[in-house]
Amino acid sequence: MSVILPAYDEAQTIGDIVRGVRGCALRLAEVIVVDDGSADATAAVAEAAGARVIRHPANRGKGEAVRTGLRAASGDVVLFLDADGQDDVGDIPSLLAAIEPGVDMVIGSRFVGRLEDGAMTPLNWLGNRLLTGVFNGLYGSRIRDTQAGFRAVRRSSMDPEALRARSYDIETEMLIHVLQRGGRVVEVPVTRYARAGGATSFVPFYHGLGILRAMIAGKLQGWVRGRACHEA
Repeated sequence: MSVILPAYDEAQTIGDIVRGVRGCALRLAEVIVVDDGSADATAAVAEAAGARVIRHPANRGKGEAVRTGLRAASGDVVLFLDADGQDDVGDIPSLLAAIEPGVDMVIGSRFVGRLEDGAMTPLNWLGNRLLTGVFNGLYGSRIRDTQAGFRAVRRSSMDPEALRARSYDIETEMLIHVLQRGGRVVEVPVTRYARAGGATSFVPFYHGLGILRAMIAGKLQGWVRGRACHEA
């Protein structure tokens, strides 16, 4: 198994997260921290905690960091979590237990689980609910937290070269990638905490529009592929 943590200026939290992951992920093969052009000591702290660190010389965005991690991962199951301390590493065993035969992706759902005080602003909560509703309408799914970054996926179900997202739309693209190939997605409840340090680079309106575009683009591309196959 591989654990991938995309990180950008998360020196305050990354060490504790890496140590926590190593302590609770019983089938753990490797922890990969993708330092996405951090200006602080993220890389050094992560390496000291026992992670394998891959550095981007400049910030490229979360999508690029996820792809870098996927290319480097050797495990048959790849688990993603945020490097800001908001995900509870104690929930990792629940995600791993749920990725049983026939399951391609497990999402750690914040809305099935629990949001602690300060974990999400009212604007972000509303945006997440709206985007999840749009996604389910477009793809005929019943997923309750489409934007969660805390997830496990079978490496065989996720081709990094087929992913194009550069920013926070990567979670949406990964989910579309699995669903359009007939994969099964399940959710487990997790706890989400307030950020332990640093500052988020997520801009609700700007990045929300990018996520919405990814949903629509994925639907259109799937329709074009389906039509081409039908005509052939």
